[in-house]
Amino acid sequence: MMVVKSKQDTIGALSSFLCFVHCASTPFLLTLIAAPAYTNSPYIIQWWGHIDIILLGISLIAVIYSARTTAKQWVGYALWTSWALLMVTMFNEKKAIIHLPEIINYTPAFLLIFFHLYNRKYCQCGDEKCCLDEKEQ
Repeated sequence: MMVVKSKQDTIGALSSFLCFVHCASTPFLLTLIAAPAYTNSPYIIQWWGHIDIILLGISLIAVIYSARTTAKQWVGYALWTSWALLMVTMFNEKKAIIHLPEIINYTPAFLLIFFHLYNRKYCQCGDEKCCLDEKEQ
C-alpha cells in the first residue's frame, strides 16, 4: 500500500484514463467479435466486461487516499463526487436503465483525471501530515 499512498493521484488519473480508453474501445472490440472469425470466442466479452469494475476499484482506492491527504477540502469532495458519478454512469451503462449520450458517460472519467492531476500539482506533500496541516490553516 505504500506505493498507493505516495502515488495516489498518478494512479487515480491513470486508472480513470484507462477506464475512458476501455469504454471508448468497447464498440470496436464488439465489432471485431461480431466478425465471423471471432464468433467462437464469447469469453472475450465476459472478461472485457469486468475490466471496468477492476478499474473502478483501483480508482476508488486512489480517491480514498487522495481525498484523505489533499490540502484543499473541495478537491476531496470533487474527487468523491466524480467517482460516484462514474460508478452511477457505469451501472446505468451495464443495466441500460436510462439512455444517456456518450459524452455524459465519459465526463466523470475526465473529471477524475482532472481533479487527480490538480491535486497532484497543488498538494505536493512529502507525507500525509503536511497535507493535513494545510487543511487546518
